[in-house]
Amino acid sequence: MAHKPEFVITNMVASASLGLELDLYALANKIKEIEYEPEQFPGAILKFKEPKASLLLFKNGKVVCVGCKKRDMIEKTIDKTIKMLTPYAKRITKTKKPKIDITNIVASASLGMELDLYRIAYKLKDVEYEPEQFPGAILKFKEPKVSLLLFKNGKVICAGAKTEKDIATVLIKAKALLKPYAEKAKKG
Repeated sequence: MAHKPEFVITNMVASASLGLELDLYALANKIKEIEYEPEQFPGAILKFKEPKASLLLFKNGKVVCVGCKKRDMIEKTIDKTIKMLTPYAKRITKTKKPKIDITNIVASASLGMELDLYRIAYKLKDVEYEPEQFPGAILKFKEPKVSLLLFKNGKVICAGAKTEKDIATVLIKAKALLKPYAEKAKKG
């Protein structure tokens, strides 16, 4: 009878290969949205306002796209990037639509209970909690391989998921695992 947990996707990270060989110096000189500082990082950065996303571009045509909240937005961003960069490509290595791999989905949710983070960190083995450094505890799951950032108020940030199903699975597991450590209603 467990209902599907609600969550909000805040960011998706995806990688793809554009099928283009790129001269990052030339691109940075010709396209104002591209920044390239090879002393700091081997890739160039392309920022779009619409859709609001950023891409890391590499010479071999591989890209990492961040900032989108839905797969179709990632697809639109990659298509827009290909259209923008193709006229400047050193070489076109393939023309078929790139395969997009979602490598990380970040989402936020609420477990609907106040959490005793000290007890959770003490009792559960896959939890890291350093309250002097950060107010949240990190709970790591092996299956699916996803981490949850837990806060006292029951809010969580989920990172590392590859699918929305992974997020739902981890939230159901977390709720069951953490229920014994929910703060009891204060007697007043």
